Amino acid sequence: MSATSKKLGFVEQIILLAFMISMVALAIDVMLPALFDISRDLQAENPNDRQYVIAAVFLGLAIGQLFYGPLSDSIGRKPAIYMGFGLFLIGCLLSIFAQNFTIMLAGRLLQGLGVASPRIVSLALIRDQYQGREMARFVSLVMTVFILVPVLAPALGQLILYFAEWRMIFVALFVLGLATLIWFGLRQEETLALEHRAPLSLKRIWQAVKEVVRTRAAFGFTMVGGFIFSAFLGYLTMSQQIFQDQYGVGDMFAVYFGVLALALGTASFVNARLVMRFGMRKLSYHALVALTVLSMLFMVYTYLWNGQPPLWALVSFFMVIFFCIGILFGNFNAMAMEPLGHIAGVAAAVIGSITTFVSMGLGTVIAQLYDGTVLPLVASFAVLGALSLAAMAWTVRTSQTVTGSG
Repeated sequence: MSATSKKLGFVEQIILLAFMISMVALAIDVMLPALFDISRDLQAENPNDRQYVIAAVFLGLAIGQLFYGPLSDSIGRKPAIYMGFGLFLIGCLLSIFAQNFTIMLAGRLLQGLGVASPRIVSLALIRDQYQGREMARFVSLVMTVFILVPVLAPALGQLILYFAEWRMIFVALFVLGLATLIWFGLRQEETLALEHRAPLSLKRIWQAVKEVVRTRAAFGFTMVGGFIFSAFLGYLTMSQQIFQDQYGVGDMFAVYFGVLALALGTASFVNARLVMRFGMRKLSYHALVALTVLSMLFMVYTYLWNGQPPLWALVSFFMVIFFCIGILFGNFNAMAMEPLGHIAGVAAAVIGSITTFVSMGLGTVIAQLYDGTVLPLVASFAVLGALSLAAMAWTVRTSQTVTGSG
């Protein structure tokens, strides 16, 4: 298999796969400015219920990932992605016409089930073509382009709300999803040859689960990724309440959210440059230490401010933390996948599903602890950062040390 598709150039493939993977972020972030309006119009019972509009997508994502990876190993990458986009578009239609909160959540669940396909199968498609540090570099470059979506998505949602009601946001999602599907169908070639495909069976999925769990590097880095993403998901779910309800920034929420997302993108770009020189493990270790120590210090600072630190201090903290997380995202995925190239599709499915279930469960609990202060969120970064360091130490205990080339 060549390094790039016969039809696609290197740059176009990065942009296309970034758009496909970003359907997850788009489906979540574009909705953030509208959460209050949705919960009010559809008569959600309490203020924190609006968080379920986000959590439902992650639930669908966690379930869907387990299905699409093995399916793509059996029928090919492209047909599996077609199926996912179809479910996503149906979910968008449900949300457009939702008349109560339950139907809205059902539509969001379908959207999550749908975007699981481009999210997870795209990683297998990348793994078909790259290995090791080259894979980490490609994933980091994809993430660099991908980060434009969370930077711009809330602003897009806010812009739509200036001229129309929140249902038009789902119309925009439908149109963008359809356009991305057409682009993919016309330009991307299949990367999994017929002779490399495997029959779809529950036994094979279960065997892959056991292999992931029993492979120290795969399981350990999967759990570390899950812990870190849990705290970030807590932020993502309660960000609208923090910035608009607690700090009263109003329409400037999209600007604050975009600036913080830019820290993630900058880190992904930096990681793509440094990973070839220093290695995934060394970069990840130092980023994780920085995240944990800073979070512990800021937790004390937040406590002294009774959970209401100055906005400038909170934003500064988030920028540094998200830069660290940007270093970690691509590397932990690549390190977890590295020993499992022979079952790339099903391994990506299992790893993605475990990561999302862990982060969705812990992240939802963190978000539900929101009490009008940021103390629960800051504490979650500190606690889960420490837990991640312990998990990483366990993971590398019998393999190459953190100071190695990784």
